[in-house]
Amino acid sequence: MQSKLMHLASEQEIDFSFQRDDMYRRMRRLICFDMDSTLIQTECIDELAMRAGVGDKVKAITERAMRGEIDFKESFTQRVSLLKGLDISVMKDIADHLPITEGADRLMSVLKRCGYKIAILSGGFTYFGEQLRRRYGIDYVYANELEIDENGKLTGRYIGDIVDGKRKAELLKLIAQVEQVNLAQTIAVGDGANDLPMISEAGLGIAFHAKPRVKATAQQSINNIGLDGVLYFLGFKDSYLGEQGKL
Repeated sequence: MQSKLMHLASEQEIDFSFQRDDMYRRMRRLICFDMDSTLIQTECIDELAMRAGVGDKVKAITERAMRGEIDFKESFTQRVSLLKGLDISVMKDIADHLPITEGADRLMSVLKRCGYKIAILSGGFTYFGEQLRRRYGIDYVYANELEIDENGKLTGRYIGDIVDGKRKAELLKLIAQVEQVNLAQTIAVGDGANDLPMISEAGLGIAFHAKPRVKATAQQSINNIGLDGVLYFLGFKDSYLGEQGKL
């Protein structure tokens, strides 16, 4: 029945949520977001690549990785290597002008007011995740760190382990354990193939304006409205939010 309803919703351009009615449905406490093309309307590595003059090469690799056609770790290493020599001032300029996804400000305001713990679990870069942390008061940011040399230039390498799909799912479970939250009380929101492990692991996994493979796999999806549509999937109504839910 759910697959038929999802198909009908797609045809009619309607977003809806089909959830098990149990004690956890209205007791979600931890929400984990992908960053690129979810919280922000760009892929930061593509922005960096355009400034480095290798935009077409990197974008092609990114799209193949997001569709699940090539291994994320391999594609990540290839893309980062192409950024060698880029000045850190370029990163700052991009961070200062991140295109925030429609509805994100309202969503974050309500989540913080209602006491949710919020995490960014991203295959992107910590530099941009920290910008969003400061803007929204996000509790956890896990992403990839680019190596910068003594002259303020990217080396074409990264520091530490890559945050890929498997790592995102591990981090979701780790944060839930630290916060003493049952996995059934967690939410994961993302758009790409490397988000599927955490979307599948979470109590409520939501594909947001996602790639076809992700949309077909996820049990819940938002395809037609902004990121604040997540609030409705959590059981909020506009009448509950009142003036506080408006921007």
